[in-house]
Amino acid sequence: MILSGLEIEREIARGNIVITPYDRERLNPNSYNLRLFDEMLVYDEEELDMKKENSYHVVKIPESGLTLEPGRVYLGRTLEFTETKNFVPMLEGRSSIGRLGLSIHITAGFGDVGFRGYWTLELHCIEPIRIYPFVEICQIYYHTIQGDFEPYTSGKYQNNTGVQPSMMYLDFLKNAKRAQ
Repeated sequence: MILSGLEIEREIARGNIVITPYDRERLNPNSYNLRLFDEMLVYDEEELDMKKENSYHVVKIPESGLTLEPGRVYLGRTLEFTETKNFVPMLEGRSSIGRLGLSIHITAGFGDVGFRGYWTLELHCIEPIRIYPFVEICQIYYHTIQGDFEPYTSGKYQNNTGVQPSMMYLDFLKNAKRAQ
């Protein structure tokens, strides 16, 4: 079951959902609009390698905007910090953004119960598009969870403070240690 906007607001008041900063104007009938922070990561390499830490640089999105080019992955993050204690958070792009050919996540729109941090957005576009800092770029919504669960309390991306590049290489290191 998906929480209604009013139920999201009630759960915020109860402390089961955290959205900081929160502005009731961004509350929708069954979701909440999150904004794009003003920094992005861009990988430096032409070929990305799952087994290594790929190099990247930080790009500031100026108030005048930044043009994204097709064929690249840009990593952004939400301006808002979120936390959920008893619900499964989900992230989707806003329809107005999608209608401009911009995807805000490739495969990472699903969160775990207990996730706390900023959402890293994997931005890619079909054709060049100019983006702006602090635009309402995506929406978060919440599913109830049935049955006992262990909340996500530790992991590669838990308690992040900024845009997170892929840390998949850590899985390879962990698996190599297990094989020894």
